[in-house]
Amino acid sequence: MLGGGSWATALTKILSENGARIDWWLRAKDDVQHLLRTRHNPRYLSAVQFDLNLVYPATDLADVVEEADWVVLAVPAAFVQPVLDKLDRDALKHKRVVSAIKGMIPGKNQLVTDYVAERFRLPRTQLGVIAGPCHAEEVALEKQSYLTIGSPDAALAQGFCELLRNRYVRAHPALDLDGIEYCAVMKNIIALTGGIAHGVGYGDNFLAVLVSNAVQEIRRFLQAISPLQRDLSASAYLGDLLVTAYSQFSRNRTFGGMVGRGYSVKSAQLEMNMVAEGYYAVKSIHEINLKLKVHMPITTAAYRVLYEKVSPQVEMELLKEQLR
Repeated sequence: MLGGGSWATALTKILSENGARIDWWLRAKDDVQHLLRTRHNPRYLSAVQFDLNLVYPATDLADVVEEADWVVLAVPAAFVQPVLDKLDRDALKHKRVVSAIKGMIPGKNQLVTDYVAERFRLPRTQLGVIAGPCHAEEVALEKQSYLTIGSPDAALAQGFCELLRNRYVRAHPALDLDGIEYCAVMKNIIALTGGIAHGVGYGDNFLAVLVSNAVQEIRRFLQAISPLQRDLSASAYLGDLLVTAYSQFSRNRTFGGMVGRGYSVKSAQLEMNMVAEGYYAVKSIHEINLKLKVHMPITTAAYRVLYEKVSPQVEMELLKEQLR
């Protein structure tokens, strides 16, 4: 397990309580020492207690990866490249790599799995992605949750599903790696834009229309970049979008709300002390779409507010005229 945030903590809880040994890489030595001393992550989901006979926190990335059959990536997308570039190119050669990251590599405009495949020369059949409407905070409370594991290798997807399933987690395999990963990225943009609208003063009626239009925007983008027959009403797509757009736990919705209320991007980031992946995703998807030229009014609105410093009030007025 690579990463010390809330989602990494939640996944470590699920997997270790199912009996899997977890070598857990965390960046900060203080966090490792705190875990070894108290059995709790001091920063995220700190009520969760770990069995140290199964969970082995450490700061040596190469050692953690070397011991693993599966490598789960759960660091913010902005840190994937600087973290993984510390590893030798053959470090993941015989590993199955599953990304739990719902973001893109900044500057490269790549999906995380595409970057991993390129950097470590891995076939796509060694790669998977975790998606679905599942907040880490609810996993910590053991509330019923649903996950989808996407991979072009059915055995990999099914194998990781079996590691996850328990009385409060249901997991299902899927073959649509690209579609699921892109949708997981884009739902953060939609939630962020919904947050901006809410911060400006729009209500639930507008948010419902925004999300309805977002489904069509995501469909158009996916058809342009990864044509495939896919059911966007499935929980890995629509379910993830809905929970991120509406939930109190959505950091992207929270971040957008702060921007809508007048916070600068930097001020909102500092106050949250958590990464809202949608901020980086907006730029990546916008730049990809400069070539595709798909009609994406919601993504464009978010980009204009966050990167062109257009007033949230002005941009939401423009956006509302484009929604149906």
